[in-house]
Amino acid sequence: MLISDQIAQLFEAMLAERDGTLEIRRNEMAERLGCSPSQINYVIASRFSPERGYLTVSRRGGGGYIRIVRKRFPDGRITLMHALASVGDAIRAEDARILIRNLVENGIVSPDTGRVMTVAVSDSEIDPPERDVIRARRLKRMLIALSD
Repeated sequence: MLISDQIAQLFEAMLAERDGTLEIRRNEMAERLGCSPSQINYVIASRFSPERGYLTVSRRGGGGYIRIVRKRFPDGRITLMHALASVGDAIRAEDARILIRNLVENGIVSPDTGRVMTVAVSDSEIDPPERDVIRARRLKRMLIALSD
């Protein structure tokens, strides 16, 4: 198993133990896990992003920390609005797929709707050069339509 997978699994377990909020010191965690601090940064940036339903806050300096909060919304509309806000002006295909998969896994959209959304934002359906911008516009329109 890759070190990044091990770090992500550890953080997930810690989040589960602590009701969805985790605060760590990057250097201490890297030392504990026998990896570089940049690997901790990579895992947080790639696996604990807003598209995946997480909020991260970092404070630098001697007493600095990184806080990871799992966002769970009981109301589907709030989740859709959070997803809409996380899209931005452009979104890569992989990030769009992750966002859609999270909506399906959290029961916000049905698996069938998720498949249709994924096809609508896939690279094969959008021509370059503004692929990520067009994808973001499409995804936002779908999320708005679902929130009505």
